Amino acid sequence: MAESAHKDSAEQAEFRQYCRHWLAANRPADPSVRLPLSALEIMTMEQLTYLQAWQKSAYDAGLVGCDYPQEVGGAGRKDCQRVANEEMLAARTPYFPNIIGLGMAAPTVFYHGQPELSQRLLPRLFSGEDIWCQGFSEPGAGSDLASVQTFAERRGDKWVINGHKVWTSLAHFAEWMILLLRTDKSHKYDGLSYFVVPIRSALGKGVTVRPLIKITGETGFNEVIFDDLEVDDSLRLDELGKGWQVAMTTLLHERGAGELQTPRAGGLKNKGGHTTSASSLVEFARTVERSGRPAADDALLRDRIMQQLIRETGLAQNQRRSRVPALLDHPMRVQLQNKLLASEISQDTAALALEVAGASASLYLGDDNAPAGGQWSLAYMNSYGMTIAAGTSEVQRNILGERVLGLPKSK
Repeated sequence: MAESAHKDSAEQAEFRQYCRHWLAANRPADPSVRLPLSALEIMTMEQLTYLQAWQKSAYDAGLVGCDYPQEVGGAGRKDCQRVANEEMLAARTPYFPNIIGLGMAAPTVFYHGQPELSQRLLPRLFSGEDIWCQGFSEPGAGSDLASVQTFAERRGDKWVINGHKVWTSLAHFAEWMILLLRTDKSHKYDGLSYFVVPIRSALGKGVTVRPLIKITGETGFNEVIFDDLEVDDSLRLDELGKGWQVAMTTLLHERGAGELQTPRAGGLKNKGGHTTSASSLVEFARTVERSGRPAADDALLRDRIMQQLIRETGLAQNQRRSRVPALLDHPMRVQLQNKLLASEISQDTAALALEVAGASASLYLGDDNAPAGGQWSLAYMNSYGMTIAAGTSEVQRNILGERVLGLPKSK
């Protein structure tokens, strides 16, 4: 049974029962292909097609975009997305492929775009028919996001974009990109503007997408090069020069503000049925043998696994604070804490799993002898990207210290 953060309203309780019954009757069949642990690592059309069909089914049933108005493709409910997410997590359904669209693009377009733009773009975003990616980082602008140099020059009602974005997850499948760029070279922050850009239709006509192959062999990352791409001014979000403020909306949702529009963490399963949460590490330790005995028989390992479970539970409880206004003394505190802790807990859990596996942790995907199908080794290598994405752990600590706690700026 799903665990709710607080007592449901009458509408939420009714919707919870609906979600529970629908999920019980409509759980998708197991995939015929191995799924990556994260939507950000989708590599093949077979993976994407399976996950898109699942998202479309859930959207048609009213489990996606729940809290958005009906005129932009939502269900017009109040605080019901978290209910759907809780029930999908409890049912251990597949994740949605449009994680960037749902978690970052949708709220940014809705809050900063013209109503007609939301009406045009959000329904297909919610359904998963249009995949989205994020064009923020550049080769010379990662942690210092305000230093982006991708430039848009105005020509009448059009803008001509030139530049280079990197670490762009899902760009190889994306129809649309949320794009932070520079429209004025004389101002660092006030010279930034924010656009939504159709990149799939512009491939070879101003847009080039090149895969970046990671140490894991995965190609979820890409670099995107703009060469005189022409876009209409109607695709700009908010006022000219307000790109930094719009980007803060995106980053707050990327770092965990509000209800992310897709279930994550404990609900993720691949073809082999493996997950990489701390709770799944318990069963892993029971099944892996070391010196002829289950690894779980080692008292020190049991203690360390319990510490990870405590941290994971504490993180979930801290997320509840974001739904209690009296506890939100600073708008950035909870989401920055959660982003920082979630990425580091994930990394530490995967590292501990490799210790549980011992020498066999060196076996990887495709090896029949790899414990848990090699998923823990994969999770460990990918975990370093999560402590960098959406701002490194060091950046998160600086923001928390300076802007939330009021400590002096580091030098």
